[in-house]
Amino acid sequence: MRYCRDMHGYGQTPPAAEWPNDARIAVQFVLNYEEGGENCVLHGDAASEAFLSEIVGASQWPSQRHWNMESVYEYGARAGFWRLHRLFTEKQLPVTVYGVATALQRSPAQVAAMLEAGWEIASHGLKWVEHKDMAPGVEHAAIAEAMRLHTLVTGERPRGWYTGRCSANTVDLVTEFGGFDYISDTYADDLPYWYEHGGHQQLIIPYTLDANDMRFATPQGFNSGDQFFSYLKDSFDALYAEGAAGSPKMMSIGLHCRLIGRPGRVMALARFIDYVQSHEKVWIARRIDIAEHWAKTHPPKPATERPSQMPEAEFVERFGGIFEHSPWIAQRAFAGELSPANDTAIGLHAALAFQFRAASDEERFGVLTAHPDLAGKLAQAKRLTASSTEEQASAGLDALTTEEHARLTDLNNRYVTKFGFPFIIAVRDHTKSGILAAFETRIENDRDAEFAAACRQVERIALLRLDAMFRDAQASHPLGQRTAA
Repeated sequence: MRYCRDMHGYGQTPPAAEWPNDARIAVQFVLNYEEGGENCVLHGDAASEAFLSEIVGASQWPSQRHWNMESVYEYGARAGFWRLHRLFTEKQLPVTVYGVATALQRSPAQVAAMLEAGWEIASHGLKWVEHKDMAPGVEHAAIAEAMRLHTLVTGERPRGWYTGRCSANTVDLVTEFGGFDYISDTYADDLPYWYEHGGHQQLIIPYTLDANDMRFATPQGFNSGDQFFSYLKDSFDALYAEGAAGSPKMMSIGLHCRLIGRPGRVMALARFIDYVQSHEKVWIARRIDIAEHWAKTHPPKPATERPSQMPEAEFVERFGGIFEHSPWIAQRAFAGELSPANDTAIGLHAALAFQFRAASDEERFGVLTAHPDLAGKLAQAKRLTASSTEEQASAGLDALTTEEHARLTDLNNRYVTKFGFPFIIAVRDHTKSGILAAFETRIENDRDAEFAAACRQVERIALLRLDAMFRDAQASHPLGQRTAA
């Protein structure tokens, strides 16, 4: 079974963003322009709008205009936009607009002001409506019409896309449509990442729902500008500190004309802008600027083999020997749930170890007995697996003195007689003397304790083998090309 969501992402060590001028953070302001594109029977919709307005708890009115709701949205176009336009142009800040195509068409003066200011106008879809119940064909047609209308209204095809009220198919459909420098319909990371679909690598620049003025219009959201400012400041401070420590990230701030454009809120945004501009090594950019930088600095890797996407035969052939002579573990792991989180050494080890731990005592006993004695007869006859040969050699077990060999042979014989399986230890973790000392200590265990200890060592050996395999593969073609949720 394949699980498509990626719960691993960049993991513990995200890539160095390498923002321009050694910036510690990339800050990006998004202005959502939705006014005139929202649900309204005048737009051919079945009901009025009920989302993100001053009318908290509003519901849709089927087949009716909602005069108050319409006027709230109109405020955003008539007053809020121009207040924000003055603020950003006076501060000389770049902005990305998420423009709903039908809303842009109904606001020629605002579009002209956006273009004159050099703001990026990305597509926010055809209409500001829910996509979750759209059939793929219907949604694809809406994407195509949004592109057509956007281009006619602004004079240019949008290079970025964000639906917002998207479906599970949106990112794939936009990727298939093609021609976008980035898509922002995820909230999955603090950095851009590449998403693979249908053989195409699509750049994702994640957006935000927390550093977003929409929370002025949602339960448990912001009740005052001070709360908004405090949250933005804390977010900036955390990310700025991470950047100073060598791991720069991106901060997106989501804004709406009808929300932050109110006089009782806009001053909080102005204070935050002043706070950001008081810091050195801050890159304030449009989203298209971030996309261009990321594509140049971190281009997509060629499509590579990923454990979670391999056919069963290839998966078992590649990983069937990780647990010594026990391909059934790989077979069961393949039949279980594999996802992009299993495309790393740690992730794949977790899937294999899960099956080993879930096995019966008899099956695990079989794995233990599949391991060779340390420097035993198989080693002398050069009949070890390649992994075992290399592992034993790494600890010098292929170069024992006569005395050491006699001691090890005696320990092997006594151990097997007592426990019924060979002594197992992750030799890469130890020196030759340390191995002998551990042997002397563990041979005094009772069988249950030693069976558990041996199983832990089997798992450790498997992890070390996977680490080495992934490191070797990384040098030529990475095993772990990530996908997105």
